[in-house]
Amino acid sequence: MSETEFSREAIEARTSELDEDDRLKPEFVRAVLAAVEAGDGEAAREKVERLHPADIADLIELTPGDQRAALASAIADLIDGDVLAEMNDWVREELIDALEPHQVAHLTSDLDTDDAVAIIEDMEADEQQAVLRALDPDDRAAIEEALSYPEESAGRLMQRELIAVPEHWTVGDAIDFLRADDQLTTDFWEIFVVDPAHHPVGTCNLSWILRTPRSVAIGDVMKREQTLIPVDMDQEEVALRFQKYGLISAAVTDASGRLVGMITVDDVVHIISEEAGEDALLMSGAGEGDINEPIRDSYTARVRWLIANLFTALVASGIIAYFGAAIEEMVALAVLMPIVASIGGNAGTQTMAVAVRALATNQLTQSNTARTIRREILLAVLNGATIAVLIGLGAAAFFGDVQLGIVIASAMVINVLVAGLAGVLVPVVLERLDQDPAVASSVFVTMITDSIGFLAFLGLAVATGLVGN
Repeated sequence: MSETEFSREAIEARTSELDEDDRLKPEFVRAVLAAVEAGDGEAAREKVERLHPADIADLIELTPGDQRAALASAIADLIDGDVLAEMNDWVREELIDALEPHQVAHLTSDLDTDDAVAIIEDMEADEQQAVLRALDPDDRAAIEEALSYPEESAGRLMQRELIAVPEHWTVGDAIDFLRADDQLTTDFWEIFVVDPAHHPVGTCNLSWILRTPRSVAIGDVMKREQTLIPVDMDQEEVALRFQKYGLISAAVTDASGRLVGMITVDDVVHIISEEAGEDALLMSGAGEGDINEPIRDSYTARVRWLIANLFTALVASGIIAYFGAAIEEMVALAVLMPIVASIGGNAGTQTMAVAVRALATNQLTQSNTARTIRREILLAVLNGATIAVLIGLGAAAFFGDVQLGIVIASAMVINVLVAGLAGVLVPVVLERLDQDPAVASSVFVTMITDSIGFLAFLGLAVATGLVGN
């Protein structure tokens, strides 16, 4: 078969398995599971073997939990380390639990250190040790060193497989070194240049190596300016540095400044996606929000925030109860109260989302906090005034009471202004207290906007003589 015919066949096969968004087609998934259920493992394997490791991982994730073991058994020889590395954490943990330690060690032995660590770090301590004992000494030492660093740090994220050469070498020396040693990693974009103490002093792109005469010294062609990543840096900060400086890879250094690993952009892309989704879920109190997460874990993560919301809602309920007589005197107050609280809540959520994102991306710092607050106040005044005019005119026309329109318009301006302030101040204060602003901001902002909304509306109604107290 010619190369052209092979490529055409691969494209046609991929088209039959994936839709236009590169997702496995439901009919393909059903066909594979039907073959497994019928006991025809060979047919299932033939369908799956053309898939990319990421698509095989998707297939296992899309399979109902009670059928995963049978599918995994049928395509066992296709499930390698690359498939495990692409797999959802919960599904991977379930699959690994069904494997023997030596099987897990075999699957991870061919992976880069960072991918192997991602698989092993989530295992129970006794299972983790059993897998480590089954690994080759060199692989075990590298993974144990990585596990000694804090979770979600550069030390956990980095890979040890890199190319480092001394500064006194020539380009020819580097090329000969790369060609002579078949044990070197094959996936790299740049060469790190180190001094005798193994401190990184520069980097050299592969394109420079290929285009430079052999006699030129590495020190003359390398780029000395580079972004170094401390081994204990949090992965969010690592991602921010990659974004800010447009990095493809970066050297990781230990406390003494020695080169111990590198981080590549493919890992950072995963972090950015993971952290963005995590912050969004934390703001809603939904825990990890993974559809493969056990029900008990999801319940525990969500119910505690619902309980917290219950207690904060009691504050707003207490304010309503205090003005109970006024509400009984004028039913229109009960009709309009939810509007004031709802608009304030939405305004607060908008500002909070912007603030949390700005804090996460280092756009909002101590240097511009005051300016950001002034900006949000101006936005709140403009938004509040616009909504106030609309609701004021509407309420006055519908209920035939101009004073009622003025009261709800005034309350709306007050609540939207407070919502704007709370939306930015609550995340900032939590961040200053070394707390994750994405976790608890929504609870406090909602309590503030609901309480102030009811208090402003009902309080103004009583204060202006619209109703008695």
